Amino acid sequence: MEDFRILAINPGSTSTKIAVYQNENPVFVKNITHPSEEIAQFEHVADQFHFRKEIIYKELEDAEIQLDKIQAVVGRGGMLKPISSGVYLVNEAMKHDLRERPIKEHASNLGGLIADDIASALPNAKAYIADPVVVDELNDIARVSGHPLFKRISIFHALNQKSIARQHAKSIMKRYEDMNLIVVHMGGGITVGAHEKGRVIDVNQGLDGEGPFSPERSGTLPTGDLVRFCFSGQYAESEIIKMVVGAGGIVAHLGTNNVYDAEQRAQNGDEKARFILEALAYQVAKSIGSMVPVLRGQVDAILLTGGVAHSKWITNMIIERVYRFAPVYIYPGEDEMRALALNGLMVLKGEIEPKEYV
Repeated sequence: MEDFRILAINPGSTSTKIAVYQNENPVFVKNITHPSEEIAQFEHVADQFHFRKEIIYKELEDAEIQLDKIQAVVGRGGMLKPISSGVYLVNEAMKHDLRERPIKEHASNLGGLIADDIASALPNAKAYIADPVVVDELNDIARVSGHPLFKRISIFHALNQKSIARQHAKSIMKRYEDMNLIVVHMGGGITVGAHEKGRVIDVNQGLDGEGPFSPERSGTLPTGDLVRFCFSGQYAESEIIKMVVGAGGIVAHLGTNNVYDAEQRAQNGDEKARFILEALAYQVAKSIGSMVPVLRGQVDAILLTGGVAHSKWITNMIIERVYRFAPVYIYPGEDEMRALALNGLMVLKGEIEPKEYV
């Protein structure tokens, strides 16, 4: 079998993760952390481009990675306009949108830009992104809200949800495109997707925290109370947004966004911690239940993934409420680096064709 080498790049708010894969095997993995004071010197995310790129080059050089053997550089997809699932070749239109008009400033916007810059300097490499958070495969009926001025949109953990769905299908010798799945990503944010024959036809909008509350997001809040709160004059817009995304959910209730710590408190007799984690499991289960009729009751499996899925206590509380819908499988953690690399590998092996961003 031919050897393929892929460099995966995943910029986060306070870290840059990089990995080099040889076919399906990691040969180098590095999580580069950036102290907050280091990031604070840059006014905009785009201003961090050269800073992060040079750090990546240094780490690869220190690890004695032969860059000329890299054939694909796959960056974490950024906040682009809605696109269908897949692997996209980084082109001028994409770079323009990542630099000039992203939906939101986010570190992931640097993924495609840095991937393209590195690939352009290599003899045999091309740059790609894979399944960014803006993947949109919603059925039109799922876009309708209760008022024509508001439209539901698709922003969710597409990379991990799709990767886990394919992994599960492969493990039982089926095709992802032949299955109906409910996939739950439980990390700092929580998204619950209805996967019908390879398409996510409905999912809660995870960026703004719609759906269940999570370690850092408030989830769907009582609408009237939220409107009155916004017009109370007591808080600035930025403060309210922070309450909804970043300082909501478990951190608002318990003062920590670390689910393991919250669980330890609950196990040691902290009744408030126990109650809040039970409420989180309850809301996740309720969201799973809402996706069953979306798939007309035909659900092959429910998959629980993300960092929170490491908690057997929480997953068991979810399972006891949803197991009658379909078999439940747990895939704890999120291996985005592997997912990026495997998407690049599929392109190099000719198993899929890269798409064009327009």
